[in-house]
Amino acid sequence: MERFPEANKPGYAVYSKASLAIYDALVLGLSNRFIWRCPSEFLTALYNRNLSEDHLDIGVGTGYFLDKARFPVSAPKVTLMDPNELCLQKAASRIARYDPISVQADALILWPEALGSFRSIGLNYLLHCLPGTMSEKSVLFDHLKPHLAESGTLFGATILQGNAPRSALARKLMRIYNGKGVFSNENDTQEGLETELSRRFRNVDIEMMGCVALFSASEPV
Repeated sequence: MERFPEANKPGYAVYSKASLAIYDALVLGLSNRFIWRCPSEFLTALYNRNLSEDHLDIGVGTGYFLDKARFPVSAPKVTLMDPNELCLQKAASRIARYDPISVQADALILWPEALGSFRSIGLNYLLHCLPGTMSEKSVLFDHLKPHLAESGTLFGATILQGNAPRSALARKLMRIYNGKGVFSNENDTQEGLETELSRRFRNVDIEMMGCVALFSASEPV
């Protein structure tokens, strides 16, 4: 496993062996369907539409979507990037059939050139866990642009506030998560996400499903 500088942030550190053991059922099952109102099959479909034969996934969780989604080739090159070693181990084990490369690094810190370039880069449920405003956390887009192939696609999903439709339970859970530092999305809006992506990419698409934005971007400016 390659290791590069990382930061110890609550949004990363919350993923322990215990939390990862229940993550799929609690977050991808219960929360996605009934609280965020974006059932996980829509996120799997997002992966199916955008995965390439040479893919980088950032903020890998349990590797659920890489496991469930369909790659366009039988033997893709998959690289996993996360500051949390437990997440990397869980995801790498789950998709061991692809023999993934694991890189332990904080995506908010300038990436090493040796990482290479990719035809697809996934940021699933990452942005709302990163600290700062949408403008501040979007430095991530600047870091990844040199590593996105000319014909490549950036895609992902993030939980928003602002005008995004949220039930009373969703609002309460977001307040709790933001208070604990697990989320940092109090001021994250669809407009803010679209602004930051459009500053960096010519083609930007955002679809709202519940309070989750499913986005893709290509053709870096």
